[in-house]
Amino acid sequence: MAYIPPHKRHSRDMEKPSPTAELLAPQFNRKLNLRPSAPHFVRKDLRPSGRKVDRSGKIVYANQAINKWFSIGSSDDGNLFPSCVHLEPFSVQAIEDKRGEKPLALVNSNISQGNREEEEEVITEPWASIVVNLLPDLLSSVGHAKNEMDQDADVKLTLVAKIGKVLFHGISEIDKNDVPNDMTLRQLKRSFYTNVSDACIDHITAKVIPQIGVEFEEEKDIYHMKLSDARRPDVTLSCKCTTLPELNKLKLYKVDLNPVRHMVVDISCLKQSNDMRLMLRSKKTLEKLTDDEMEGIVDLINSAVLDQDAMGGLRWPLGKATSGDRFRVIGVWHTVAKSYVNPFVRLTLRNADRYDFRTSIGEVTKEVTMKLKQVTSELLREKAEYDVISDMLNDQLKMFWNHFVSSTSCLSSFIST
Repeated sequence: MAYIPPHKRHSRDMEKPSPTAELLAPQFNRKLNLRPSAPHFVRKDLRPSGRKVDRSGKIVYANQAINKWFSIGSSDDGNLFPSCVHLEPFSVQAIEDKRGEKPLALVNSNISQGNREEEEEVITEPWASIVVNLLPDLLSSVGHAKNEMDQDADVKLTLVAKIGKVLFHGISEIDKNDVPNDMTLRQLKRSFYTNVSDACIDHITAKVIPQIGVEFEEEKDIYHMKLSDARRPDVTLSCKCTTLPELNKLKLYKVDLNPVRHMVVDISCLKQSNDMRLMLRSKKTLEKLTDDEMEGIVDLINSAVLDQDAMGGLRWPLGKATSGDRFRVIGVWHTVAKSYVNPFVRLTLRNADRYDFRTSIGEVTKEVTMKLKQVTSELLREKAEYDVISDMLNDQLKMFWNHFVSSTSCLSSFIST
């Protein structure tokens, strides 16, 4: 049965059709074969700027990854921002410690002063504009990612949406007092900050979850050990562990390779306090480890000391954070996450306590992530239908925008530490 999105099932939305395939990308056929004719995927570490790196612990981008930024709420030419939008320093201690400067964030002075009613211009269906900008890149990225999945059945692909704040770096390269525009901001490096307030989490739990029809699935309390491997310097192992309270020890239950990003799209929402990120990523779970690998990993796990006062929740006695000449602890995370699901999406509210051993920088955050399960499944079909994917994505982004991006209860939700 063909997919019929909710906005087509209710008469009040009949006058607002979602973008058609012809509008989005005329060059694509109605039936899509997303598989490239020859393998294009090569696993390499890339910074968003495109420079190759070969060190563990770095964010990994696929060889043909797409990394882009655009704004919603600027003028029709997409380059001029409203006069109430300007760049301001955004204080995040972990970023300042790492980069030695404060990042910049786009701030709407009308919203920050509580004058949302003064915003006369209303963006009609901003999620539809996002679909127009996003879908061709998404389809291209899925096509390349499928090659990786063909070559390794343990690789899983996921499309996720997050709320946060787009931050720009390299302040010395521009005058922050100038009126910002797209061309200027594209010259800067950027990151996406996801720490939200307790009030935002409370609002989502009490109001949003019942409205979007997701049910509580589980709560996970996990310790993540990030290990470098001397034999594979481009790989980071993430060893996920549960606790054995009676022994005050950790128990290993899964080892993942560092995720690979195939597409990252950051969106500055100029008429909202919240920005958003859409990311297509893949992850591989290591099902088989050699006896030597398992011995080295378990040795590090058994040496770990649970310590609530330590960043990341774990510490090691002097000299015990390495195993032989192969594995070394480079970071730890302690996460407590609650998941809510329905057939279409998976919403995760997560508290994360992180510590990087290499930089001695730690950070505690509260994060909101939504996996678009139904859209991902449709993208992975042998011959996905373009208009079906468009309708699904339009439907899910409409819900995400209305309940997370533009929710008045989450305004000014991002914490400057």
